[in-house]
Amino acid sequence: MQGGCGLGSQYSSAMASEKSLVAVTCTAPVNIAVIKYWGKRDEELILPINSSLSVTLHQDQLKTTTTAVISKDFTEDRIWLNGREEDIGQPRIQACLREIRRLARKRRSDDEEDPPPLSLSYKVHIASVNNFPTAAGLASSAAGYACLAYSLARVYGVESDLSEVARRGSGSACRSLYGGFVEWQMGEQADGKDSVARQVAPESHWPELRVLILVVSAEKKLTGSTVGMQTSVETSPLLRFRAEAVVPARMAEMIRYVKERDFQGFGQLTMKDSNQFHATCLDTFPPISYLNDISRRIIHLVHRFNAHHGQTKVAYTFDAGPNAVIFTLDDTVAEFVAAVRHSFPPGSNGDKFLKGLPVRPAPLSEELKAALGMEPTPNSIKYIIVTQVGPGPQILDHPHDHLLGPDGLPKPMP
Repeated sequence: MQGGCGLGSQYSSAMASEKSLVAVTCTAPVNIAVIKYWGKRDEELILPINSSLSVTLHQDQLKTTTTAVISKDFTEDRIWLNGREEDIGQPRIQACLREIRRLARKRRSDDEEDPPPLSLSYKVHIASVNNFPTAAGLASSAAGYACLAYSLARVYGVESDLSEVARRGSGSACRSLYGGFVEWQMGEQADGKDSVARQVAPESHWPELRVLILVVSAEKKLTGSTVGMQTSVETSPLLRFRAEAVVPARMAEMIRYVKERDFQGFGQLTMKDSNQFHATCLDTFPPISYLNDISRRIIHLVHRFNAHHGQTKVAYTFDAGPNAVIFTLDDTVAEFVAAVRHSFPPGSNGDKFLKGLPVRPAPLSEELKAALGMEPTPNSIKYIIVTQVGPGPQILDHPHDHLLGPDGLPKPMP
């Protein structure tokens, strides 16, 4: 079961028999919001001012892998991210750990038969790696905290809904607990118990949908999402209007487009919502600008491409960073990639420009070249990741998949 946690794996079932060491390794996906989350009504519980809707990307291209190990021999909690030890005392990591341990204790106390196992007091070692650049506007924190919540739940024997645990790490992480198309309901309650993620449609629902990530910059952004959001909530009247008067109807509309696999509606609303999110960033004081000149040229390219075809064949969305995420159908990928290559000629890495799913080369008609009407900007898109809609978190059952060795320390990187 995604989103919650069944206890099927040979490692986590070891909990019951009081093994001195329990190891679990999971992977979790990146998600891209098409109706954006921006702004919290509760900073500590990470409760949003509006609901949001996202598409889960396939883990063959983008994923976080996390190993959690508990042992009676560990003297403290420790965490390694991408090979480097980090401060386990970070408030959000601590919030996830506290919440999982609370749920584990609650589950044991509800279960009158058994005394609580000693392993609830065991310290945990955690290692996590991304197969894509961290903090480059590729939603790394969502995959990271979903993976953390999922692996901690398995190792501590928690079977309840994990939305709250993941959300305490990063709001959008609760949406990475499911595959396919996912809604994060903002909820009404002050304690956030009803602010949960749910799947709107599974990953198999729209097999023709493709996602292209145009990586403009892998640098860390100037204004992080947390600070940006807080400033927007405090200073942008447009944001308040968006949350109260615009998003509720857009959520219903987007769910309908997804269910009907209506790409025209889905694509147009995705672009409008991205533009409105970035408008609220500009309405923030001082203003925040996550898009750069290349981002704006990509927007221009998409509108010219669609105008040439007389319909919405591709759609862009941008999160809190300059990288473009493009939605399209499989029969349009080759021509759009050719248009991107024409407008943003790759540099010396021409052969490594496309990553992910294979794309056959396609010619660009002279009519389309003329319609694009853009002076080429060489070297401005670093590479394109071609992917599709994918499943939620997965358990890796083989011991060689563990990132930590039997001593609870990171294995040497291959």
